[in-house]
Amino acid sequence: IQYRPTTPAVHAEPVFIVPSWIMKYYILDLSPANSFVRWLVSQGHTVFILSWRNPDEGDALLGLDDYLELGVFDALAAIARLVPGEAVHACGYCLGGTLLSLAAAALARPSRIARAEMLAPLASVSLLAAETDFTEPGEMGVLIDESQVTLLEDMMAERGFLTGPQMAGSFAYLHSRELVWSQRTRELWLGEESAPNDLMAWNADTTRMPAVMHSEYLRRCYLRNEIAEGRFPVEGRPVALSDIHWPMFVVGTEKDHVSPWKSVYKIHRLADTEITFVLTNGGHNAGIVSEPGHANRHYAIATRPADGPWQDPEAWAAAAPRVEGSWWTAWHGWLVAQGRGRRVPARVPAA
Repeated sequence: IQYRPTTPAVHAEPVFIVPSWIMKYYILDLSPANSFVRWLVSQGHTVFILSWRNPDEGDALLGLDDYLELGVFDALAAIARLVPGEAVHACGYCLGGTLLSLAAAALARPSRIARAEMLAPLASVSLLAAETDFTEPGEMGVLIDESQVTLLEDMMAERGFLTGPQMAGSFAYLHSRELVWSQRTRELWLGEESAPNDLMAWNADTTRMPAVMHSEYLRRCYLRNEIAEGRFPVEGRPVALSDIHWPMFVVGTEKDHVSPWKSVYKIHRLADTEITFVLTNGGHNAGIVSEPGHANRHYAIATRPADGPWQDPEAWAAAAPRVEGSWWTAWHGWLVAQGRGRRVPARVPAA
């Protein structure tokens, strides 16, 4: 999806966003007040975003290789045709960031992927609440061990996918105090009706997961940690995040129960490039959908230079300057700095 510009000129490098296939893309475009996409466009960015197909029985055999090829790489090829000659600021959210890190590592390695010359080159890589090392997955670890993965595989074998309600229920009970019990208590004991907001409406729009891809993702990432250990294959050859040479902007959220921020922070041990890390208040969704002007928002930010020394997350949090407001403005400034402020006439999507 390419969004229409709202400014007469735009920054030369477009922004390409890869959301997780577990979440519908429009979490980043919920309403005018909190739309990440609308805000980026208003700042003069050309924005592309990937919308994943909601799989059914016919997609049961799709694997992670297919999501990489038909998702990230096909989208970069399309952007190269639409915006020729420009590098792309690539941004991945949650599992979309995990997948983007694999794509970036494959594009950066000396033996490049088969069609690399057809793809838009990268200018930077941003990861939002995205894990690349799964040794400490937080509350997600409660749901993932050999026996439970085997049970899920047996369930998916019946239909070829994991259903939306099954997926939504798992995530809700990870954070049951806030997402289940507090709501039920207000309804049953206090007689208070729920006042749904746009984020709750989005959350009710459930997604499914193809059987093969879901099994691969759980086993390769959570059980075997192949990405962090440099054993995850792309086009038959393992990739290493240490090959990534583009500057990175990485965001963790303080209350994330899906991608704990200290786990997200481990990218510092895997990538040798310059990394600007942000720790923002809020959770996995509300910490990312955190628009300027929203009350009580703050974040900490610091940059580690390429090949800089390791600093443990507790020491980082103690030393990083705290800033009041939304991290969106910091990311916009960082993107502009990477592109050195070069602007071009606004790009209108083809009819």
